[in-house]
Amino acid sequence: MDIQEQKAVLVGVNLNNQLDFEYSMEELANLAAACDVEVVAELTQNMEKINKSHYIGTGKVEEVRELYNKLEANLVIFNDELSPSQIRNLESDLDCKVIDRTILILDIFEQRAKTREAQLQVEVAQLQYMLPRLIGLRESLGRQSGGVGTKNRGAGETRLELDRRRIEEKISALSKELEVVVAQRQIQRKQRRKNEIPVVALVGYTNAGKSTVMNALLEVFGGGEGKQVFEKNMLFATLETSVRSIELPDNKSFLLTDTVGFVSKLPHHLIKAFRSTLEEVAEADLLVHVVDYANPKYEQLIQITEHTLKEIGVKDIPTIMAYNKGDLAGVEIPRVEDAAIYMAAKPRTGVAELVDLIKQQIFKDYVTCEMLIPYDQGAVVSYFNEHANVLETEYENEGTRLKLECKTKDLEKYREFVL
Repeated sequence: MDIQEQKAVLVGVNLNNQLDFEYSMEELANLAAACDVEVVAELTQNMEKINKSHYIGTGKVEEVRELYNKLEANLVIFNDELSPSQIRNLESDLDCKVIDRTILILDIFEQRAKTREAQLQVEVAQLQYMLPRLIGLRESLGRQSGGVGTKNRGAGETRLELDRRRIEEKISALSKELEVVVAQRQIQRKQRRKNEIPVVALVGYTNAGKSTVMNALLEVFGGGEGKQVFEKNMLFATLETSVRSIELPDNKSFLLTDTVGFVSKLPHHLIKAFRSTLEEVAEADLLVHVVDYANPKYEQLIQITEHTLKEIGVKDIPTIMAYNKGDLAGVEIPRVEDAAIYMAAKPRTGVAELVDLIKQQIFKDYVTCEMLIPYDQGAVVSYFNEHANVLETEYENEGTRLKLECKTKDLEKYREFVL
């Protein structure tokens, strides 16, 4: 069966009137579309608690089955993570392939992973997900091959033929390899801290425009071409953490990191596997929370991001809210209000204002002063020309007089020359 021909019925359970239920179903449809699956119908059920054996009530199972047959679908996708026994029971009663939200997200991640680290992270998460579900998945593979949730080139027949022990060995070997990559990343982070370059991390819901914001900043301050990051209007276009240096005209610089986007109910296996990537966020000096302001549900997307940040242990980091896509939202841009900016990264509106906001937050320890540096101390003058914002230079009898903006630490170090 060709992947393009996949037709799915989506099924969701609204437990005790969840506020975000409607949106999570919409999100599930977007995730399916990202995997080239055509959604032919949606079924939802209001329940007080999940049915242990089938996730949905038995009457609902019958309804799904009728709809499935009538619309000639070949896949049923559930909006939550199903237990191994639920998958088994549903597949035997519906006589079709059943997958859940988690495997759908894992699949998208697998398609998008470009770097070795991202590939390892996704593979570990996939194997951990599959381990308890071997029996059900093996039966479903007999039913049909190909398509979402049963990648022939990896998470497909061959992998499921492995027995548990071999999967466990594989997880431990991959985890070891991942540890090496993570250790390298930690060394780089230590080095950056030693150099005292502030780190600004872009966070936000998937497809809010983080990579576009990054590219806009790089275009203006990052030395132009060759440093741009991949941007595309699709879910999870960015899985790799890109770190780029932004050099400002006043000799100040900071590092900007672009991170994986968030989505509600991000599978815990993935959060665990991507922990090292997400640590970049936890150690940042400032977060820029990019919001797709043109999305009518933008407030919910903000909550999803804040909830995920909490989940990965990110707290007490100053945050700038960047309400992006303001041109599509039809609001006046650029506009700055306290620690928030309304902007549009694609047409590059509000980039300078965003950088000003960032500067106010991360360069608080800069002071303005005047120094008189004797001519035999030329090295000090060149140090400040390179590491500070020199506002005025005058040559006097006793030496070079500088009016400059520099770090408090440098002021203390060269206090003898301060006027």
